[in-house]
Amino acid sequence: MLRGRMWMCKPRSGKRGGTALPSLCIAVAATTALAVLFLDFIESWVTSAGMNTDLETHAGIIPLQSVPPTRPEEFLLMPSPLACQRAKPYIITMVTSAPANQRARQAIRDTWGGEVEVAGLRVMTFFLVGVPSDPALGKLLIVEARERADLIQGRFLDTYSNLTLKSLSMLGWARRFCPQAHFVAKVDDDVLFNPTALLNFLNKSKNPYEHGDLYLGRVHMRVTPNRNPDSKHYLPVGAYSASVFPDYCSGTAYVLSRSALLKISLAATASALSTPLPPEDIFVGLCARAAGILPSHCPLFSGGPVVPYGRCCYQAMVSVHRVAPRDMLRYWADIHASAPCSWLSVRASLGICKLRAMLGVALGLQ
Repeated sequence: MLRGRMWMCKPRSGKRGGTALPSLCIAVAATTALAVLFLDFIESWVTSAGMNTDLETHAGIIPLQSVPPTRPEEFLLMPSPLACQRAKPYIITMVTSAPANQRARQAIRDTWGGEVEVAGLRVMTFFLVGVPSDPALGKLLIVEARERADLIQGRFLDTYSNLTLKSLSMLGWARRFCPQAHFVAKVDDDVLFNPTALLNFLNKSKNPYEHGDLYLGRVHMRVTPNRNPDSKHYLPVGAYSASVFPDYCSGTAYVLSRSALLKISLAATASALSTPLPPEDIFVGLCARAAGILPSHCPLFSGGPVVPYGRCCYQAMVSVHRVAPRDMLRYWADIHASAPCSWLSVRASLGICKLRAMLGVALGLQ
């Protein structure tokens, strides 16, 4: 069949000795090229069309005035309480990190976390950890916090099952100690984040200070609870009875506007915490839905298939996950080694990167 199609697209001599390429082949080639150039827009349209927008069952939100205060003593380690007040950041990135991942934190400081101003807007990066089981590691965190002044440590054991508590701490700290920030980005420590690409996306169509209740990232839809008791993602019916979760943003990286942060933080505080807790990104999605906030999908966030490296592609991506520290250093240096890519180069590179990621999933390589 493939051979037959290829034969159809071979040049054939016309009656006058000219070469006639079938119009069908030209149309197919043009359509394919356009699809590759605008694959991210197609993805965004398809995802947005499939999202659940029903919020009727979550009416009646508690007034924001009832948000309980977050006190400094709730954190074992933290920068100066006045750090944000002095810097007045436009956006803060809160990187959730395991205590032992010092190399990952340093790679972030040496790359995207070292950006303090983008397009005249202040950017600040902080790292959030829990309590390690190894006391020696705890002492190293104290030294790191003293030297770097960007480490926040919550009062909970740093384990996979406590990732939701880590997100609750993140929401509480940002709400209390960074009230000046217009946006808060939650980012995992294996993510190559791009503040410039984020601000370009945020400010493309709106005033940078008018985004309402924004909950932005890569949206996962119609995810079902894991009922397997042997899985680390196990969630019994008693903890969550519905057959499907509300749509939510991948926990690898998502962005909240100031108003969304306040409302989601309030909903989280008002929620009864089940045992076991839902995964942290699902929990944030549940709280967002309870607060009447729908997630917004952005194809420039990765949170599904791994996006293979491409210089122009990575210049445009807001987040790319599963990036090792040494790769993060290498990619970041290459991205900034020369002038920004042209519009056409970015379009083509984005499409090729996404096609390669889809192919990897289809072939079972991811």
